[in-house]
Amino acid sequence: MKRLLSLDVLRGLTVALMIIVNTPGDWGTVYAPLLHAQWHGFTPTDWVFPTFLFVVGNALSFAVPRYAAQGHSAVLRKAFKRNAIIFLLGFLLFWFPFVTQDSSGAWGWIPLAGSRIPGVLQRIALCSLLATLILNFWGTRGALLYSVLALLGYWWLLLAAGDLTLAGNAPARFDLWLLGEAHLYHGEGVPFDPEGLLGTLPATVNVIAGYFTGRMLLEQGTGTATLRRMLLAGLAAVLLALCWQLVLPLNKKLWTSSYVLLTIGLDLLALALLVYAIEVRGQRGWTYFFEVFGKNTLFIYLLSELAVVILSRVRVGSRDAYSWLYQHLFQQLAAPQLASLLFALCFMLACWLVAWQMDKRQWYVKV
Repeated sequence: MKRLLSLDVLRGLTVALMIIVNTPGDWGTVYAPLLHAQWHGFTPTDWVFPTFLFVVGNALSFAVPRYAAQGHSAVLRKAFKRNAIIFLLGFLLFWFPFVTQDSSGAWGWIPLAGSRIPGVLQRIALCSLLATLILNFWGTRGALLYSVLALLGYWWLLLAAGDLTLAGNAPARFDLWLLGEAHLYHGEGVPFDPEGLLGTLPATVNVIAGYFTGRMLLEQGTGTATLRRMLLAGLAAVLLALCWQLVLPLNKKLWTSSYVLLTIGLDLLALALLVYAIEVRGQRGWTYFFEVFGKNTLFIYLLSELAVVILSRVRVGSRDAYSWLYQHLFQQLAAPQLASLLFALCFMLACWLVAWQMDKRQWYVKV
């Protein structure tokens, strides 16, 4: 089955952007486009995570048919194993470094009772698993039906079981009931998790859209007709989302149905441009940088997150190493927002160097 370079480039570009938006030198001095919308609204940063789910769907367009040829039992075994590992890695990332030292100097395990359960990798695992099962057991029509019902049903659920505020939304209520306050994210000032369980339902539609797009490119090629379909579908999704947001606001943290359609539409438009530039026009001189990230996506994302945790816990004088590096190497170079961005870019480039060395040695970490 032919592998499309444009899909690898989109995946690598997404990883690079994820690292940049997650590692500013100072969260207090960040350019507005590199921050998530506080609640309702949409910024370029809000586009990154759903694009990651979209490229997960692209990858499934290769994997699901291969699984299906081996029978339903093989699909269940491989899908549950792979996504259980990804979910566990996400959970362990929050628990890391596992041990802590109290005021008396004694070491002990960080209690699991206060560890966050949802997270980015956890949502990826759940969405990937659900999409794989739907596509394998229900087929194309079932996946399309699920997508429609998930978006409309989630809209109804948001309005019927709560409101669209931070304190009163249905996803927060459900997570509090099922997981408890101690296992949720508290960065919003209240126990609310932007990667909560209910949001998995509409987020899976991003994965399914990526799957259908990948299948179309593989089966119908990268000719003019395919690109025209992608552009028209992308424009239609964006237009519908902009109309829908008049009654259901765009909200990444709630993962509203209008937000799903907008991000799918933007991904279709972006991928169509990449396919045209890379597959049709053959403009490949600039692609290697992103290919490197795209070949070890999960490993590099985990590496970036672990590096932040380690740097934040290592002390250099009275400061943590992350803040010390920013203060001594970047803060004096430029104005605060630019210095913060330069730190993030350098952090991303450091991760790229690891990915580059892995690619040179043909080390590819697969789950």
